[in-house]
Amino acid sequence: EVQLVESGGGLVQAGGSLRLSCAASGFTFDDYTIGWFRQAPGKGREGVACIRGSDGSTVYADSVKGRFTISSDNAKNTVYLQMNSLKPEDTAVYYCAIAKGILLLRTLGLRGSRYSDWGQGTQVTVSS
Repeated sequence: EVQLVESGGGLVQAGGSLRLSCAASGFTFDDYTIGWFRQAPGKGREGVACIRGSDGSTVYADSVKGRFTISSDNAKNTVYLQMNSLKPEDTAVYYCAIAKGILLLRTLGLRGSRYSDWGQGTQVTVSS
């Protein structure tokens, strides 16, 4: 059974940093792409970043490039999202999710419809 558990969210001032963690179990990291998504109140889901387990390739949304870094520790089956220079518009519930077999990472990596399993989410609130 696939399980994804996010942690690390919280309240931070603009300009601050947070590191989210996604503890995963029930699947082999190398066979999957792990993505971070977010959803702000009243808005649709947005793909933030993803990492392919087999080779560590990453893709970022333009809105977070240069500020967020996704990484994985395959030995611990954990994916991280380091978020720096946070802005109020980064406020959202952040979810991690997994997808199998995404070859065209830049084209499909941030499409939520490609992902089959989701965590419960963790709230990130950035105050101005």
